Amino acid sequence: MKALIIEKEGHTVIGEISEPDMGARDVRIRVRHVGLCGTDFNSYRGFNPLVTLPRVPGHEIGGEIIEVGSDVPAEYAPDRRVVVVPYTNCGACASCRKGRLNACRYNKTLGVQQEGGLTREIVVPMEKVILNDTLAPQHLALVEPLAVGFHAVARGQVAEEDTVVVLGCGMIGMGVLIGCVARGARVIAVDMSAEKLDLARKFGAEATLNPTTHDVEKAVSELTADLGADVVFEAVGTPATFTQCITLAGYAGRVVYVGYSKAPVSYDTAYFNLKELDILGSRNATMTDFQDVIAHLETIGDAADLLISKTFPFAEADQAFPYWTENRDNLKVMVAL
Repeated sequence: MKALIIEKEGHTVIGEISEPDMGARDVRIRVRHVGLCGTDFNSYRGFNPLVTLPRVPGHEIGGEIIEVGSDVPAEYAPDRRVVVVPYTNCGACASCRKGRLNACRYNKTLGVQQEGGLTREIVVPMEKVILNDTLAPQHLALVEPLAVGFHAVARGQVAEEDTVVVLGCGMIGMGVLIGCVARGARVIAVDMSAEKLDLARKFGAEATLNPTTHDVEKAVSELTADLGADVVFEAVGTPATFTQCITLAGYAGRVVYVGYSKAPVSYDTAYFNLKELDILGSRNATMTDFQDVIAHLETIGDAADLLISKTFPFAEADQAFPYWTENRDNLKVMVAL
């Protein structure tokens, strides 16, 4: 069976892999669209410590059911369209015992710790399949990355009266922005890409700041009458943006880290206490987040196409990562199978 394989750092091929086996509670899915994300890109560049190569990437998956196991209910019928939840959960670790399956200590995400979705067919447990016949097929592959952003918004307890700063307007940051706007919050978006800031405005950002041309801290102070932001989201993953969150947050504010820094971060911790900040991490997404994103995408319709920068046919999938390397302002590169 054909699949896109990251063979080694900086090199992909369309090669052959074995067809997956089916269990009684499994669903076989014909993959139709796969979105590429920063995790996949870091795997391609050799920067992802969780990945061993060769690896089939891809965990943002939309497709349709081919067949099901003997214990799968009849509603999971062939040809029904689906979104795949790409995480596993052990059920026994501290996170799972608390009901926070998205943060399972032993999670194995598709395309990271196990083979991913950039292949003709995949098999996943029934519990990891969300049926949806209303979204456009390409929009099914947008659900997972947006759900990661929506989960961060839920972690930050964003409310209508909040002023929010989003650092980083990549796909995860856009998910945060869209989720905050959906809750009625006022959003200030920060990114170095003019194209991404333009898209942020189209999706409801009230103000946009480019740190190459703006003093972000001064501008946020002016935009908030010196109160600071109620919630600050970090979706870049650099030490500078990690520490900047603490400065931008107002007293009694919240900081949510969605990105993660590859380098150690040093803090002056005084403001943790002086501002009495709530500092939160955010990982993956829950089933509720997936459903919330689906409901939102159903309301905005074709506007979701603005989130897709370029789509490669599967026959040209080996060109997707080199293209993204040369076009980093692209928001979402997708492969159609």
